[in-house]
Amino acid sequence: MWSAFAWNYSVPGVLDRDGQIKGTDFIHFYTLGMLAREHRGNALYDEAAQQAVAARHIPQAAGVRYLPLYPPQVSLLFEPLAGLPYTTALWIWSLCSLAIYGLCCAAIVRLYPALQTESLTIAVCAAAYPAFWHLIAWGQTSALALACFVAAYFALRADRKFLAGLALGCLIYKPQLGLAAALVCLLAGEWKLIGGGLVSAAIQLAAAWGFYGPSPLLDWMHAMMQVPGQVRWLEPRPFQTHSLRTFWTMLLPWPRLSGAMYVISAVWATVAAAKCWRSRAALELRFSALLLATVLVSPHLTVYDLVILAPALLLLSQYASGSVSGTLRWLLYLTYALPLIGPLARWTHVQLSVIAMVGLLLWVRSACSPRRLPLGVQC
Repeated sequence: MWSAFAWNYSVPGVLDRDGQIKGTDFIHFYTLGMLAREHRGNALYDEAAQQAVAARHIPQAAGVRYLPLYPPQVSLLFEPLAGLPYTTALWIWSLCSLAIYGLCCAAIVRLYPALQTESLTIAVCAAAYPAFWHLIAWGQTSALALACFVAAYFALRADRKFLAGLALGCLIYKPQLGLAAALVCLLAGEWKLIGGGLVSAAIQLAAAWGFYGPSPLLDWMHAMMQVPGQVRWLEPRPFQTHSLRTFWTMLLPWPRLSGAMYVISAVWATVAAAKCWRSRAALELRFSALLLATVLVSPHLTVYDLVILAPALLLLSQYASGSVSGTLRWLLYLTYALPLIGPLARWTHVQLSVIAMVGLLLWVRSACSPRRLPLGVQC
């Protein structure tokens, strides 16, 4: 995959060898940064205005359309990069994503001797993780979500729940990734986590308010309410998505039935994660359940967002290296590898990666049961 990526990008200019704009989604973030530099908060949710700005600075992007759904503070993050040429900004952002991903994986590995003994294998697997490849190829922001979850994990290990909530609250920049965590915390009565999350989210939104005023925040809320009627623009290639909602949407051609199945299965995943969270199982298992539920419950989750599962794959690999059944090993392997063949769902209408993740959540839920806790797992 990386050889193909290097060959495709090894030409100068904005376009790759296939004639596509390098970075794909980074065009949108670069445009948001331009709007921040020009202090044009009124254009943050104006598609026509954004197309004009993108075409003015990147002529090859003329006609490219993106739904403006990110909250206004995201534009502030990309304001410094928007002062650079597009390709320079893209490479800097890609290196930042690479560094965040690598540091997050390394931080988890350093905690556990069983993982340290396989550090070379883990490094190779981390580099080859399909979600990471897509993260770089699309120029997306999911590495920041990974950092939020890893920071929350370390805070929870130190029993600093409010700090963990602050980390999770940063997910307001991509709110669909915070939905499951919010629901699990409510069901589990984790009020310190909820308080920290609310404070963190409020600080981000207040920064946008202070920079632009209230209008862009109201525009963002209005844009979010319009999402159900714009799904075909938001997900032009549903086979590249990996959540319960799109699983049922691709499998069942009847919107009401697929919607009902999504709600039922999402409730199950949330309750399963909440039961794990309230159990006496080790944090490694409970946090893995939270990450799996985050992916499954999310109403919109593209393949690059699967990088947030990297900590769960590492944490659960500890138990796979011990005296457990081969079921966990197979589930870990399938969860890791099946995103590679996600495009097959275009013809089969079955996203196999979602089935694997459901199976893995079932295993974790069973392992968290008081009667099934493996030796050494109970706190």
